[in-house]
Amino acid sequence: MGRRDRPLVWLRGEVKTPPFSQAARLEAGYLLRLLQQGESLGLPHSRPMPVIGPRCHELRINDEARTFRIIYRTDTDAVVMLNVFQKKTQQTPQSVIAVCKRRLREYDRIDEAGE
Repeated sequence: MGRRDRPLVWLRGEVKTPPFSQAARLEAGYLLRLLQQGESLGLPHSRPMPVIGPRCHELRINDEARTFRIIYRTDTDAVVMLNVFQKKTQQTPQSVIAVCKRRLREYDRIDEAGE
């Protein structure tokens, strides 16, 4: 990691083989590295998820026969990884959105307490 790279803070999930294929894991790793370096990703790789919160996005990883999503938030000091899941429907499930919101609240509360 370079001196200005932001760490990845995993609140839940990981990118591993399986269920990701090796190619999908490499793509996810490349895109996450860009985020660490402060790059702002847009479509087709990432789209904003304001329903979860400010600076929240959905990273899109297309695998051989499956599609995965990584929900993340970009903070000034870290990239906070909220969830990794296989997307099976057009819309992000409400249960995933609710879990991500809860994890963010808990993370922010702990982060504020630690300052």
